[in-house]
Amino acid sequence: MCHTSELATADHAYYRERHMPRVSAAGSGPSGLVSMGRLTHHERRGLDDTMDRDDSAHPERPPGRGPWVRVERVVRELAKFGAVGGAGLLVNLLVFNLVRGVTDLQVVRASVIATVVAIAFNYVGFRYFAYRDRDKSRRTKELTLFLLFSVIGLVIENGVLYAATYWFGWDGPLESNVFKFLGIGIATLFRFWSYRTWVFRALPQGGTPAAEPVGVGPAAHQEPGPAPDGGAPRRPPGAAGPLI
Repeated sequence: MCHTSELATADHAYYRERHMPRVSAAGSGPSGLVSMGRLTHHERRGLDDTMDRDDSAHPERPPGRGPWVRVERVVRELAKFGAVGGAGLLVNLLVFNLVRGVTDLQVVRASVIATVVAIAFNYVGFRYFAYRDRDKSRRTKELTLFLLFSVIGLVIENGVLYAATYWFGWDGPLESNVFKFLGIGIATLFRFWSYRTWVFRALPQGGTPAAEPVGVGPAAHQEPGPAPDGGAPRRPPGAAGPLI
């Protein structure tokens, strides 16, 4: 274990490495540097408090976090979702009327078949167009959640048509298409919320996994290396705790 004087020297070297730009700006002497070994305990504490206040008063804003950037991102997402959803709507209505025209199936059963075809079409459009930049590392979970929320949307969509047909007796071709369209619209609101929130998850900022916290990961287990000037050992990046 290092002696107390060695630990203090190592802490001073690590302190200078972190805060050299700000210490030199506030220092004195030919080069504007303050020797940390000459500062008293109270002076060092005051310097730390000043730096902490500067950091809290001028926090760095991560890129892409402004309100207008978020609004623009949501507008683009709505446009892509609407393009895929509009194409899926045409597929849904075309299959619905085709099944009703060539078969004797009841209106709700024909609607369920059309909805299933539209769900398969929409997944391809969402995955490879609207949300192609989202996380692709958990495809099985993504598909499972997509099917789960799509089934809920199917119940909402065809529940509206069922109520209009069997509760109110509105079962004509025009009425069936109108309530089919209304059911699709209500279900689309649910699908947009659920897909963007749970299914097609956004990547972390910058498109890379989040960084490991300080003191966790390979850097925390590295041995201290020698200082550039041959002095006290330096603390490895990301490591926490005293040098021993």
